[in-house]
Amino acid sequence: MRLILLGPPGAGKGTQSKRLVDSLHVPQLSTGDMLRAAVVNQTEIGKKAKAIMDAGDLVPDEVVNRIVSERIEEADCANGFILDGFPRTLVQADALGEILTSKGLTLDKVVEMRVDDEALVHRITGRFTCANCGALYHDTDHPPKTEGVCDVCGSTEFKRRADDNEDTVRQRLRAYYKDTSPLIGYYHAKGKLARVDGMQDIDIVTRSILEAIER
Repeated sequence: MRLILLGPPGAGKGTQSKRLVDSLHVPQLSTGDMLRAAVVNQTEIGKKAKAIMDAGDLVPDEVVNRIVSERIEEADCANGFILDGFPRTLVQADALGEILTSKGLTLDKVVEMRVDDEALVHRITGRFTCANCGALYHDTDHPPKTEGVCDVCGSTEFKRRADDNEDTVRQRLRAYYKDTSPLIGYYHAKGKLARVDGMQDIDIVTRSILEAIER
């Protein structure tokens, strides 16, 4: 199963990807993780990416595409993979199609997770994590059972992402609609697109994605 999850920031793509890994027995491929791994492993393309990032520049499509291409050749991707965060643009989508075709592979499904904008702003601006174990919480939707104490490890240290503020979230949403939302029509035209309601309970969203894949 070769799958792409689409959706705006905060839609739950990362959460659902991790759940689908267990159900589909294929790895989750995040562009951020792949870049970091390439840098740590000091691959040829990883060294190039590190030089670009150290200079404070954005990693160009050419480098990202090559990292994705190399990653899906690894043994754990033999039965498929879940792409999270790639492709982000029509140019990247075309590149992914060429990469897969060159390897004799095809994309099975693209799932769009649809979430209300205001719900996303609420979801993102209220989230925080345990600084020790990474457990995820929310100011109103999922606070710790004991205020100031992590349910999982008992730590009293928490952290928030600096960019999880309303202005930045709305800016990220605008960028998504400008650059990434055109992929919805792109994959619909190819007969690959399925849509699920990302506003539902996490377990229901997971089931909806699996049902969409089976169809």
